[in-house]
Amino acid sequence: MTIRTGAPVVVGVDGSAAGLDAVRMAAREAAHRRCPLRIVHAFIWPLMGVSVCPAPGGPVDGGLRHQAERYVAEAVAEAAKVAPDVPVTGTVVDGAATTVMLAESREAALVVLGHRGLGGFAGLVIGSVTVQVSARALSPVLVVRGDPRADGPVVVGVDGSELSTEAIGFAFEEAAYRDAPLVAVHGWLHPTSAGHGELLPLVYDGKEYDEELKRVLAESVAGYAERYPEVAVQHRLVRGAPAHVLTEDSRTAQLVVVGAHGRGALGGLLLGSVSHAVLHHAHAPLAIVRH
Repeated sequence: MTIRTGAPVVVGVDGSAAGLDAVRMAAREAAHRRCPLRIVHAFIWPLMGVSVCPAPGGPVDGGLRHQAERYVAEAVAEAAKVAPDVPVTGTVVDGAATTVMLAESREAALVVLGHRGLGGFAGLVIGSVTVQVSARALSPVLVVRGDPRADGPVVVGVDGSELSTEAIGFAFEEAAYRDAPLVAVHGWLHPTSAGHGELLPLVYDGKEYDEELKRVLAESVAGYAERYPEVAVQHRLVRGAPAHVLTEDSRTAQLVVVGAHGRGALGGLLLGSVSHAVLHHAHAPLAIVRH
């Protein structure tokens, strides 16, 4: 996983408290990466034929356009409090939230969204915007959930496939930024491919299978462990529903990282049942990384 040099961290805001939580985390992420922060409000009303100007006889700073500009100004001020050395720009972009954020992701190092919102970001995370952006963005997406904490590990879901490599790399970078340990988790209920594509026989040696999974888990993180020797790594092989394992681990994590797609025990990320459940139920911020 390689962060795009000079690319901004982009955060979507809508005037909600969750949006400001996202701004604070986005500002810290930008400071870690030493890159600029871009604050964006998706302004859908012109597309719907709604007047955005002040009402006749009303205050000159009234109207939907001025309200959107105030949302952005408030977010810029909040970001400056958290990371005063980070260059910050704010803008109102005409368009639907999903379309705007997907376009922003083309040049972003990271897209940050709140777990729920108002207006253009209504329904986050339960609504369609976060699901669609997370599944289709060209950059990693960080969804701010739970109560962000400065302690605890970075937890990454590993399935042994090439598709989880990007998530592992992102997780190591985050752990290094945060001076945090990393926990690589593989949860499973039934024997699967162990990341190699071939199905295991219905009759299998449980001990041998466990050893194979341990080997796959260790090999999946070995290269990044060498690249980031300062990051303490723990391997967790857990027999249990992967979504439940990751959700429970999120209780003590400062960040959970999953791939946007996967296979095997964590197959189907992001749009499969595992990632969907973690997206809705995680107790910590969740990063979703596409291959």
